[in-house]
Amino acid sequence: MSTFDSTKTPLPDIIREISEGRIQLPDFQRGWVWDDDHVRSLLVSVARSFPVGAVMLLDTGGEVRFQVRPVENLPFDGLPPEPERLILDGQQRLTSLTQVLALDTPVKTFNEKSKEIDRYYYIDIEAALDDRLDEAFIAVESDRKLKTNFGRDVVLDLSDREKECKSLHFPCNQILNSDDWEESLQEFAPEHFGLYMSFRKQVLNAFRSYQLPVIALGKTTSKEAVCLVFEKVNTGGVPLSVFELVTASFAADGFNLRDDWYGSKLRGVEGRVSRLKAKKLLENVEPTDFLQAISLLHTRAKRLEDIAAGKTGKQIAAISAKRVSVLGLTLDSYNHWASAVETGFLKAASFLKKQCFYSNRDLPYRTQLVPLAAVLSQLGERWREPVIFDKISRWFWCGVFGELYGGAVETRIANDLDDLLRWIDGEIEEPRTVYEAAFQSGRLMTLRSRQSAAYKGLSVLIQRDGAKDFFWKDTVQNLDREEVALDIHHIFPKAWCEKRGIQAASYNSVVNKTAISYKANRMIGGRAPSEYLLQIQQHQQVELDDEEMNSILSTHRIDPQMLRTDDYDQFIANRQLALLTLIESVMGKKTEPEE
Repeated sequence: MSTFDSTKTPLPDIIREISEGRIQLPDFQRGWVWDDDHVRSLLVSVARSFPVGAVMLLDTGGEVRFQVRPVENLPFDGLPPEPERLILDGQQRLTSLTQVLALDTPVKTFNEKSKEIDRYYYIDIEAALDDRLDEAFIAVESDRKLKTNFGRDVVLDLSDREKECKSLHFPCNQILNSDDWEESLQEFAPEHFGLYMSFRKQVLNAFRSYQLPVIALGKTTSKEAVCLVFEKVNTGGVPLSVFELVTASFAADGFNLRDDWYGSKLRGVEGRVSRLKAKKLLENVEPTDFLQAISLLHTRAKRLEDIAAGKTGKQIAAISAKRVSVLGLTLDSYNHWASAVETGFLKAASFLKKQCFYSNRDLPYRTQLVPLAAVLSQLGERWREPVIFDKISRWFWCGVFGELYGGAVETRIANDLDDLLRWIDGEIEEPRTVYEAAFQSGRLMTLRSRQSAAYKGLSVLIQRDGAKDFFWKDTVQNLDREEVALDIHHIFPKAWCEKRGIQAASYNSVVNKTAISYKANRMIGGRAPSEYLLQIQQHQQVELDDEEMNSILSTHRIDPQMLRTDDYDQFIANRQLALLTLIESVMGKKTEPEE
């Protein structure tokens, strides 16, 4: 069954329905932002009977319920009526036309510098009849005067009806019904009435007979369809997120999700995000991540209920974090799970800290936080028990080095929640993410971007095993916590490698890089490893013998002998094996040979 219809509706009918409040806006729509130039350009297009694009309206009264608001600046005594339709696409055009054509008050628009201004719109009748419509539409300030010389000189005064009539400037808010203005014209300037009648026929009738294409979505349209439709048609605006739709949906039940998440100083509400972002590792958590975790727990609870009730096959609810499931959340389900999920995210930060992550920039995948938080929310303090902690850790690192959490991950997120909890309870041997994860030995030499998950994960693993800085001797982690400037640098310097014809694809790989301080890196420069090691050891603030320096190098999984002999090829081979062993230790499985 089709959920939409396409038709044409007279512009005056649409404007009347908007003015009466029968057509309103869903609260997720952004505010009206068109400037004066856009408004006048739109009026010219309608006057010329040019197409201005279709508008999309959604019938109310179906399963989709949103908080609603009237089009900007419409006057209502008390609360506006319940709308019959909502504007999904065409807000800027319809708001502009409504304010210009239907309101007696000035239009609240913007100038070219985005400064708010009040304007009345007029049509120069003589210019319009002379086919100069681009010049005919003018905007004057709220005192109805057109000024120059920084407002000192008045070049056109339209401050009363008599002046409008005598100067042949027609107010745009009379376009749809000009009876009053015509009476004034006969009183103040009857000699212009014949000219005016030509103007009414050529210009005013263009507005009154204008047919606006309307795509009407029926009551059966789902929230997911609304979201998809809005994203397709709203290409020029801010993309509509699931959070915005759920916010508008909950608002219909009197709950402000935005305040609950972001907080409100005005209402004295502390948002959940402020509590989460107090943990550095959670600074990038998005509201959609939070809703996905709630969706996972909500749908899993429904699934367990269905199984307990003896349902089978497709009768059993699926665990899901997909958009359609998030959009299906009710306010009751949100309130039931929100606090537990918040606690789960805070526990996820503690778990990651135990893995020696200290900054969100080092996190391999933000998306992996969703199932992690959901799982931890259900375990209480059991997640700290060694056996359970080791299982969660293995799952986490398999996700990282299997590089399984990039791209679309909704299905994996859902599988991992169920698999992890069942694995912890001994119901299955391994989660899918654990047995599907594979790391090929050759992958190390292709890891060059520090933004890749495996690259970040490997850097953290080296550091958590106690890697020490070449110069400061302290562990890289301690220096990082003390905010000593650190970065990932080449072990065999780039300049040295290039002089010997070593390919960039090789020397830029993670195998030839490690985290060191700015001080150590400055001393390395472009020197051979054997030279810079000696310089570091002999520095008056360092004074290291060979054995002490070798010990520091070993904490980075570096074979000291290969650096002291400047043997690049053997260094790469040895370090590659050492790093693969490190990866295998956290994945709990052997890496795969290069194909």
